[in-house]
Amino acid sequence: MSDTDFQSIFDSDEDGLLDAPEKAPKLTSSDRLQRSFLEIVDFYREHERLPRSDTREIAERKLGARLDGILANDTKLSALKHLDEFGLLAEPEAPASLDDLLEDDNLGLLDDDSGLLGTSDLPQRKRPETPADAAQRVRAEDFAQFEPLFQQKHVELANGTSKLVTFPGMQYIVEGAFFVLNGVMLFIADVGEAEYKTTTVRVNRRERLRVIFENGTESSMYRQSLGIRMGEGHGQAVVAAEFETILADDVATGYVYVLRSLSDDPQIRDVPDLYKIGFSRGPVEKRVAHAESQPTYLMAPVEIVASYRTYNLKTSALEHLLHRVFSDKRLSVSQVGKDGRVYEPAEWYSVPIGAIDQAIELIASGDIIDYEYDPEARRLRLRGSASDLRAQSQ
Repeated sequence: MSDTDFQSIFDSDEDGLLDAPEKAPKLTSSDRLQRSFLEIVDFYREHERLPRSDTREIAERKLGARLDGILANDTKLSALKHLDEFGLLAEPEAPASLDDLLEDDNLGLLDDDSGLLGTSDLPQRKRPETPADAAQRVRAEDFAQFEPLFQQKHVELANGTSKLVTFPGMQYIVEGAFFVLNGVMLFIADVGEAEYKTTTVRVNRRERLRVIFENGTESSMYRQSLGIRMGEGHGQAVVAAEFETILADDVATGYVYVLRSLSDDPQIRDVPDLYKIGFSRGPVEKRVAHAESQPTYLMAPVEIVASYRTYNLKTSALEHLLHRVFSDKRLSVSQVGKDGRVYEPAEWYSVPIGAIDQAIELIASGDIIDYEYDPEARRLRLRGSASDLRAQSQ
């Protein structure tokens, strides 16, 4: 075929079928920023509220953290102003007085005990009492019960069963977690009840912590305040070596769910605090749609008590950990399926929902392997901590 024949074919292509596809334009950093903000706008449009950065729902948590980053960056605020149809980036009203400013310290930033605002070198004068909500680092009177925990963590770090990883985020600040800040190890002994404070922009949630430091002091700083310091001070988390992969880039793996049986069978109905803890790769509602015909759900309808989206979590690891932690409280019952076979359903446990919530938080933080279920206290506790306390009291 001659060149003339080829040209005639191209000339007759009125619909452009032979045209080479246009190369998609390369995304710029500005394009990516706008797309990421529009995801936040879509969330607000759907839920009529701002995404939170401290929720267990990882997808929302990412959006909340992203919004926090945008609000702290004037360049990003300026670049996104034309897309802010709901006023999400609006600046809060300026406080009318110093008292208003102190009252509106939502992140507990003024609780900082780093010494930046210290006045120890200035002439002393009598002044009002320190506000009740100001976090001061004081001597931990009961440090003796925590000291063995720090010693054990140092042993684990030395033998490789535990590792230091870059601070993974505020969601990992949970009861029982260990961190290192400015070279000092600290332990989250307790997380207080959530407090909510409304501003002109959002509703902020914060919790007081009881933070024990290995130097024998303690602080009652806010969870958000510790998270900020960990991020700014290149803090690290102490995690079990086998859970290091949980802190990698988020990859959705499914859902952890908690179910309550609606069975009218006395051997099921009369068991106190009976819950099933399981894992599903798809939506839980779809998974339990035909529960009444499946032995694993005790051949009865179920109620979804809780459902958590999971990331970077292996099914086998989750099931093994839950089985081990609550093994002594597992339901022992046989069910006959529609096929006539006898089944022994697993993953049903007679434990209070508070202990289950605690276990799921510890799984997320990677500290679950250090805990065991205490049937008398009806909650999880550090391994060996009860015997240590008994020995100290003798």
